[in-house]
Amino acid sequence: MIKKRIIPCLDVKDGRVVKGIQFKGLRDIGNPVDYALYYNDQGADELVFLDISRTEAGHDLVLDVIEETAGKLFIPLTVGGGIATLDDISQLLNHGADKVSLNSSALKNPEFIQQASEKFGSQCICIAIDSNYDDELKDYYCYTHGGKQRTDKRVYDWVQEVEALGAGELLITSMTHDGMKQGFDVKHLHDIEKLVNIPVIASGGGGKPDHFVDLFKQTDVSAGLAASILHDKETTVDEIKQTMAQGGIPIR
Repeated sequence: MIKKRIIPCLDVKDGRVVKGIQFKGLRDIGNPVDYALYYNDQGADELVFLDISRTEAGHDLVLDVIEETAGKLFIPLTVGGGIATLDDISQLLNHGADKVSLNSSALKNPEFIQQASEKFGSQCICIAIDSNYDDELKDYYCYTHGGKQRTDKRVYDWVQEVEALGAGELLITSMTHDGMKQGFDVKHLHDIEKLVNIPVIASGGGGKPDHFVDLFKQTDVSAGLAASILHDKETTVDEIKQTMAQGGIPIR
């Protein structure tokens, strides 16, 4: 069996780690470099760094923070947030990122995925999808601008499209589960991973170690992402992995 990954996520706004519930009510958590070091030492398998201030407003890439963070890590680093050009990707990779996460720019211009994967390799290109169920349209749709704007892309169509364009990984955030700590949206995630052959990272809803056991037993996703429960030290990466091992889930 493929070993499952636990990936902490740092949502960074104006150089500080923040966290909210369902993309709202952001609170200041701390310094991203300090948190990166903490998770590196905790045994995290990878780290995701999302610059949400760039996503919302658009500004220069925080290359200095990325470089400082990457320089102290011994685990892969994925960086996302407002990445719009091949030059953006090149700069981030040159400053220590191992992968980039694309969302709005990919939805706006799907060919960007193909261009990026051809230039940098599909293993570098992760497509982030903020997924939410639309009650009127009775389906899951992709959202942008920090979950504020619904696009016309159905999630189940989009995941197959981005794989065909060369994406190497998916990061699926279930917006209604984000920050709620009630468990992952396992049915939705299961439906997604059945449609693609690339790794899927599940985000949104992890509230305790048992939720990760449920996630990996009920779906074939390759990784679980967590933020608030780890930032607030309600549990640790090590505790999650120990619970997974006890539940028969293969860990790294």
